[in-house]
Amino acid sequence: MKPPTILAVAAAAITLTSTALADKYSDLVAQGYRWATADGLYACVSKDDVRRLAGKPSDELLLKMIEQVKAYFLTPGTIVQVTEEDPHAGLSKIRMAGITVDLWTLTSFLSKHAMKDTYGVIETPETSGLIPTATTAIDAGPTPTPSFSPVPATSPIPGASPESSASPASDASPASDASPTSTPGTNQ
Repeated sequence: MKPPTILAVAAAAITLTSTALADKYSDLVAQGYRWATADGLYACVSKDDVRRLAGKPSDELLLKMIEQVKAYFLTPGTIVQVTEEDPHAGLSKIRMAGITVDLWTLTSFLSKHAMKDTYGVIETPETSGLIPTATTAIDAGPTPTPSFSPVPATSPIPGASPESSASPASDASPASDASPTSTPGTNQ
């Protein structure tokens, strides 16, 4: 192939790949997902707490809010789901993986463009834990077969066909001339 043709094919492949990635993340944005851009204590339980932290809070205030579990850390690239927006105040109510309550943060701390997290990975709802990927039911193990019996005397003999009797064969019983012996540690 000629070099201009190779360049054209490579450019087309890159364009199609980037368009596919953009479409994947634009679907998430349309569903309300955003990526955090802030690095710090910027997600709070109430709107008023966010306003207090947005300024220059004192160390005493930061410590008090952490102790009272009113503030949470945002890290760049963490995916969140916006559940409510207050455009007048510039605040967004968000849901984060692992946090049981919805939090408020400044909308300016959220991006509609996918960002890599601290591990260099672009988080998605599935990889972050926002959407459970497995069932949350408790696995109780395998289900017993219909022929299972919890009573040992009526359990089928291993290796026996289902038609055979559940009682042991006469030649399988211990010999009648064998005398019982005492087991070490018992008084027989």
